[in-house]
Amino acid sequence: MKSIEQIAREFFPGEELARCGGAHKICLHCAKCRADEPDELYDPQSGIASVIDATILKADANKDDIARLCAMANEYKTASVCINSYFIPQARKILTAPVKTCTVINFPLGSGSRKAVKKEAKAVIEAGVDELDMVQNIAALKSKDWDMALETIKAVAIQCLEEKVLLKVILETCFLDREEIIISCLFSKKAGAKFVKTSTGFGTAGAKAEDIALMREVVGPKFGVKASGGIRNPESAKLLLESGANRIGASSVSALL
Repeated sequence: MKSIEQIAREFFPGEELARCGGAHKICLHCAKCRADEPDELYDPQSGIASVIDATILKADANKDDIARLCAMANEYKTASVCINSYFIPQARKILTAPVKTCTVINFPLGSGSRKAVKKEAKAVIEAGVDELDMVQNIAALKSKDWDMALETIKAVAIQCLEEKVLLKVILETCFLDREEIIISCLFSKKAGAKFVKTSTGFGTAGAKAEDIALMREVVGPKFGVKASGGIRNPESAKLLLESGANRIGASSVSALL
């Protein structure tokens, strides 16, 4: 079994050592160096509400559902509300600091073309979203089209860096083996994203502690790790946070709190 460093050297050969603490060990020369930024690790003193992305992404959601979600997020001061992009203007009017707006693109299949994903990112950024969760190009990754897999993330990351939008890359871990998870984390970090995320919630499985632990090991302490999919009770949330997550995506927020 290849080590994380071996895989990193195959894709990004070089001898300069990383300063960010990732298990890749060599410097990836990321689009945005995070080495001098604060750690992205969960602090239990801050409370679980502060790291929850309160989520409604179901197809039949309506404006009343979003209004209730935003009211709850304001009450508990969650990290964000994660909604489909149609609802961004409504959420922006309701939410109060520190709660952020978050939406999803290339969702849920992860098979859009690079140009389509880039334009979708531009549209939601122009709508004023604070955080953006994109499904990586799973089709390219599974086809071993490494350049396209990386370039699709980079096309979105560049826009997010320019507009100070926080980018999370959804790996959809249920469809990936260990090496593919490692590669996905390396590509996300290299491209300039800020988080890697386990799942859409529409795949065959959601967040697993072992996947979170691997993702955290790869990216190190300066990069965010979001667990999402099937998190419905405080015990499962606690396990995922202890495994290395510092953000939780959940539709059953009241159950977690």
